[in-house]
Order: sequence, then C-alpha cells, then structure tokens
Amino acid sequence: MLHLRRRLLPLLRVPSSPHASASYYAHLRRLRLPLSTAAAATATPFSAEDYLVATCGLTGDQALKASKKISHLRSAANPDAVLAVLSGVGLSRADLAAVVASDPHLLCARPDNVSRRVTSLRDRVGLSDPQIGRFLLAGGAMAVRKCDVAERLEFWIPFLGGSFETLLKMLRRNNAIVRADVEKVIKPNIALFQESGLTVRDIVKMPGWLFTFNPKRVEAAVERTGKLGVELASSRLKYMLSIAGNITEGNASARMKYLSSTLNCSMDKVEYMVGKMPTIITLSEEKLRSKIEFLSSTLNCCVDKIGHMVCKEPFILAISEEKLRINTEFLSSALGCSIDNICVMVYKMPSILGLSVNNLCRKIEFLVTKVGLEPDYILSKPVLFACSLEKRLMPRHYIVEVLLAKGLIKNAGFLTYAILREKDFVASLEKRLVPRHYVAEALAVKGLIRKGLDFYHCVCMRDEVFVAKYIDHYEDALPGLADAYAAVRAGKLPAQV
Repeated sequence: MLHLRRRLLPLLRVPSSPHASASYYAHLRRLRLPLSTAAAATATPFSAEDYLVATCGLTGDQALKASKKISHLRSAANPDAVLAVLSGVGLSRADLAAVVASDPHLLCARPDNVSRRVTSLRDRVGLSDPQIGRFLLAGGAMAVRKCDVAERLEFWIPFLGGSFETLLKMLRRNNAIVRADVEKVIKPNIALFQESGLTVRDIVKMPGWLFTFNPKRVEAAVERTGKLGVELASSRLKYMLSIAGNITEGNASARMKYLSSTLNCSMDKVEYMVGKMPTIITLSEEKLRSKIEFLSSTLNCCVDKIGHMVCKEPFILAISEEKLRINTEFLSSALGCSIDNICVMVYKMPSILGLSVNNLCRKIEFLVTKVGLEPDYILSKPVLFACSLEKRLMPRHYIVEVLLAKGLIKNAGFLTYAILREKDFVASLEKRLVPRHYVAEALAVKGLIRKGLDFYHCVCMRDEVFVAKYIDHYEDALPGLADAYAAVRAGKLPAQV
C-alpha cells in the first residue's frame, strides 16, 4: 500500500510550469501505456476480411483479395457509414457486394463526400435511385469516390442523345470516362474525333481509353492514322485510331516497309492492307515472317502469290498456323485434289482459309450430293464457300429446282442463282419470273399465243420489250392484263383476267 501511495501522490500534484507540465504528461502517458495495451488485448481487433464477408456479403476469395486494399482500417465506423449511404439508393446485399468488390477503397472514402455526390446524381443529373444503383454497379463507384461525378454525367448524357443506357455500356468498357476532366480531356478528344468525320454512333463504339488520353497524344494518333492510308471519313477510322494510339509512328512505318519488301508489293497495297486490317501493324516482324513462310510452304506457292492473298484478305496473317494446316489438308482430301489446286482456289478466295472445317464439310457435302456439282467445278468456283448454307445455298437450290421442274426457267447453272444478291434474287422471282409466267399463261389460255412458248425467252427480255410485245399488243383482246401484271409484280393475287 505504501508503494502504491508513493506512485499515485505525484500524479495529484499538477506542476505549474510549462516545462514541468510537459514532463508530467509524458510521464502520465508512460504510466497509462500498460493499461491501454491491456484493454486492447481484451478487445477483438477489427478484421477487414471478416467484415467484407459478414457485412458486405463478399465471398471468401473476394474478401481475401479486397482486404489487402483496406488493411489500414481499424474499425467498422467509416465502412458502416458508407454502406448506409449506398443502401439508401436501394442496393440489395448482393448489389452492395458487387460494388464493394469492384472498388474496395470506397469503404475508406469520407461518408459525407459519398452522400453529397450520390445526392447530386439525383438532384442535378435527375437520376432515379434505381438508375444510381445501376450506375454504381456498371463501374461508377470509383467515380463517386474520387470526383464530382455529376459534372461528368451532365456532359455525357446529353452528348449521347439523352441515352443513359448507352452511357452504362461505355462505362462497363472503361469507367475512366466519368473520372477524366471533361473540359481538359474529354471534350478536346471528342472534338478531334468529330473533326475527323466520326459520328456520335462511331464515337461511342471506340475504346474508352481513347477518350481519357492526353489530347496531344490523341491528335498525334489521328495524324498517324492519316499517314497509314486510312481516310478520315472511313468507317475503319475508329478501329485504326485505337491501333495508332498504341504504336509509335516509327514502329508502324517499319512494319509497313517490312511487309512491302517481304511480299514484293507496293506501299499503296500495304496501306490498303493496313486500312482493311489495322491490327496487322501490331504484329512483330518475327511473327509476320513466320506466318508468310508457313503460308508459302503449306500452300506450295511463291511469295508473290502469298502477297496477292494477303493484300486481298490480310486477316489470313492472323489465322493460327494449326488452323491453316488443317483447312488446307481437309480441302485437299475432301475435293480429291493436290495442294497446288488448293493454292489456285485460295488465290481466288483467300477467306476460305478462315472457315471452320465443319463449315467447309457441310457445304461440300451439300454441293456434291444435293446440287450434283463435281469437285472440279467447286474448285473453280470457290465463291460458293462464301455463301451461307442455310440462308442462301439450300433455299435457292430448292427454288431453282421447283422452277426447273415447272419448266419456268432453263438450267443456267446453280452458281448463277447462288451468287446473286438476295434482293436481286428475290426481285428476279417477284418482278420478272412470276409476273411474266402469269402473262404467258393468260395469253395461252385465250389462244392469243401458242402454248409451250419458250419462257426462258420471255424472262430474258428487257421489261419494256416484254410489256410492248405481250401486254400492250394484246390490250384490246385481253382487257385488264396490264393491271394484273402490275398486281403480280406487287406480290398480290390479281383478279381473273
């Protein structure tokens, strides 16, 4: 007891001098240290990982990864306040988990800042609580933590024609578009794109990082794109810009010169290739050389022919060597021909190398077994492989077979009908074959022309000749024929003539 009194009595005598006071409180802190340490030992320490699982709803793996980013937190006070704000917009437990998993640092933000920015989305931008929730889930949580996000949305939503949905799509690709400075970065870059001839529809499809680049770097990419042979108004500009932004002018120029010398083609052709497939200049010289040599050896043809193929369809340089080998061997086996014959076919239509074996197999089987074409004929007409089996080859074969059976057309060869554009093929049926067959039948029934008239001859006539010879000429003998012809051409069933 005496020992305890000697320790406590000095504490009751508060020194009056500043120096003595400082020493006194230092001594007091030293005495209190063991007591505070003991209290801390009895309290349960805050575990960020446990908090993320129990309160935020993250999975164990998610919590383990996210806890490393908020390991400095010592209590649940701040995270609880932030979660309260987020819950206020109607986010479910699962939604909260998704938002926290995407940006764990949000739990460390000042709750009053988060609350003020969420409120500004509601009051200034006019978003509803469900829309705010979708914005946070799409990647906007980081923007709410870092900046005045309402200012960014006040620009983006009107620019996108008032489409909040389009903004969400862009946000999912790159949430930096609602964090970058609008006046210094976003607007100058968009102005550059619009000056290059891109529309809003083109712009929204561009990689998000292009909007947030330093405007000087974007301007350099636009200039480099023009030097690579892509016209500013070209539909490929948006793709080329994304490539040009990731490769220096020197490297791009080196790739183009290498392609020109290796494929023995002019720089104009190389520029055309790059314009058609911008990613070609991102391939290393080693990859380009390896692919060109592989194509030459696999197809057993010279580099000049490979150059022609690549110029026509540059994407074949992006096809894996395994796929090139499999397709070449399959075509040779299925069509019973040599590699030299395959080289001739690929020379005419290089894109055949990009089709799957299943696609090739089904088309060859149909053309041989159903249409009755010989393999040599298929080899000479590789354009048939460019036609869809379900949407073109099969339906057109059926129509042609029916018309041939009825004697309405002569066999002009399946290729003639297969390669027509859909609107031309339909037009040939609706505007010519069916209407002219109707007129010929009507005239034959009335005995005005002989039955068995060569319908092929009727079909091949120019429209004005057919009308003059078979409609105008018999107008008096068969009133209403002209109206019936017009009705059939319009796809309607005419009245009996």
